[in-house]
Amino acid sequence: MNDADLRSRLVAAGVDLVRREGHAAVSLREIARRAGVSHGAPRRYFPTHLDLLSAIAREGYADLAARIASTVRDAGPAPYDRLLALGRAYLDYAAAHRGMFELMFRHDLLKSGRLGLRDTSLPLFVHLVDLVALVRRPTDAAAPVLAGALWANLHGLAQLWAWGSLQLATGEADDDALLRAALDAHLGPRPTP
Repeated sequence: MNDADLRSRLVAAGVDLVRREGHAAVSLREIARRAGVSHGAPRRYFPTHLDLLSAIAREGYADLAARIASTVRDAGPAPYDRLLALGRAYLDYAAAHRGMFELMFRHDLLKSGRLGLRDTSLPLFVHLVDLVALVRRPTDAAAPVLAGALWANLHGLAQLWAWGSLQLATGEADDDALLRAALDAHLGPRPTP
């Protein structure tokens, strides 16, 4: 097995571990065990635990980006519909991949700059900014600011929904009404054709 294959196998084992047990379960030793290699092998590719977590988080960002791109593309040409699709994909990913979602947004990973993680995550925000720029009103804040507020709202929806807080507070059985309310609150009502 060559170096690239072994590194990929280690990352894949880490991704699987995060998806099954959450990011707190990730250790170099456990990933080595799951990948079927000696417990020292991961150190060759990931000198620190932060390097390993960053490599796993990169996979999460790539997966989320692919899902968002596909969902937005399928939503059609209307910018509001594309934003709604982006929000839906974000919330669905957070619900389906809780451990990965939490790992991806760990501040210490993003701040560390390990493996260019910020460069991997930033295009998702730029995509949101670009869509917001298409639907923002002239009196609204600048597109990056408005997109940042919307992203914070979406992230908060994802977290509070996962904890059960929003269901309890609002009585809603699914998060679609909350997603639409967030878009309306930040961008105004959906434009009529």
